[in-house]
Amino acid sequence: MSLATPNSPIKVLIADDSVFMRTALSRMVQSDESLRVVGTAQTGPETLTQIERLQPDVVTLDIDMPGLSGLEILKRVMRDSPRPIIVISSITQEGAEATLEALGLGAFDCLPKRLNYGALDIVKVQDELIEKIKAAARSKEALHRSVRASRPPIPPAPSPSQCIPSVVAIGTSTGGPKALQEVLPTLPADMPVSVLIVQHMPVGFTGPFAKRLNNLCHVHVEEAEDGMVLTRGHVYLAPAGQHLTVRRRTPAEVVLQTSSTPSDVLHIPSVDIMMLSVAEVFRANAMGVILTGMGGDGALGMQAIFKQGGLTVGQDEATCAVYGMPRTCAEMGVLKRVVPLPEIPKQILAALGYRKPQPVA
Repeated sequence: MSLATPNSPIKVLIADDSVFMRTALSRMVQSDESLRVVGTAQTGPETLTQIERLQPDVVTLDIDMPGLSGLEILKRVMRDSPRPIIVISSITQEGAEATLEALGLGAFDCLPKRLNYGALDIVKVQDELIEKIKAAARSKEALHRSVRASRPPIPPAPSPSQCIPSVVAIGTSTGGPKALQEVLPTLPADMPVSVLIVQHMPVGFTGPFAKRLNNLCHVHVEEAEDGMVLTRGHVYLAPAGQHLTVRRRTPAEVVLQTSSTPSDVLHIPSVDIMMLSVAEVFRANAMGVILTGMGGDGALGMQAIFKQGGLTVGQDEATCAVYGMPRTCAEMGVLKRVVPLPEIPKQILAALGYRKPQPVA
C-alpha cells in the first residue's frame, strides 16, 4: 500500500453497518484537514472490496458487520494486505470480548461505539478518533522504517547494586493488549512479587481483558478492587474509569486503592498516578516498565521510580505499535534499560533474581 506523505492527507475507509455511524464518523474524520475519507462500506464483503480498490492508509471497522464479521475481515486483511485497523465496538460484554480478540489479531486500537452521544461526548470522541487515526498512520510508516533499520544495541545490564524489586508497575496504552499478551504468559506461577498494570481502555473492557489474560497466564490475573492485599504471583489490572494506587497498611502488608479522583486528568486510570504511588510506598524496591502507547502518561511516574533508585525499563521503538510513552521517558533520561518487547519478561525475572525451581531427583 502507498503511505501518506507529509503533503498528502491520510486516506481513511469507514466500515460500519449503521448509516448514522458512517455519517457521524465521516464528519469527525473530515473535520481534520490532514485526513480524508476515501470511501465507506456497509457490509463485510464490501469492506474487503473497498480496501483492495481504495488502498486506504487506515480503516475504522465495526466489529459487528453483516455478511462477514469484523473479526473475519481483520484476519483476511492482516493476512493479505496488512494495514492499521481501528475497531469500533459496542461496550457490551460481547462487544468487549470481540474487541479484545480483534486486538489480539492485530487491530491497532479500539473505540467504544454509542448511538446516544451528547454534544460534549462527540467532541471528545472526535478528538480521540483523529488522534488514533494519525497514530495508526504513523505506526505503519514506522513499521516500514524499522524493517529496513537494524536493531539498536541493547544497553548493558543493571548494576549489581540495584535493589531487588518488591513490586513491578507496568504502564501501556495503544498496542498494550497485544504486548501484555506476549509478556505476561511468560511469567512463572511462582513469581516472587505482584504486578500492577494500567492499560488505557474504555469502561467495561478491563474486566473481560483481565479474564482473558488469566486464561493465558501461569500467574493469577484479575481486575483490581479496592482493599485487595498485594499477593505475590498475582497481577492486578486497574479498572477502566478508576485510578489504582497502593497504601502500606502494616510493615508487611500493602493494599490496593481505587478511586475516580483526581478527575481532571487525561486518562483514568492514569499510569502516572499509579507509579507515583508505587514510588512513594516501595521507593528503591519498585520496578517500573513502560510499554507501547500514545502520549506521555507514565513519564512522571517512571521519573519518580528512577529518582527513588528503582529500576526503570522501557520498550524500544522498533517493537512498539506507537513509540509515544516510552519515547517521552527516554527523552527525559529516566530509563535505565531500553529493550525489545520479547526481552521485557527476562528483564523482570533477572531483576528479581528469579531462578527456575529444579525438579526434585
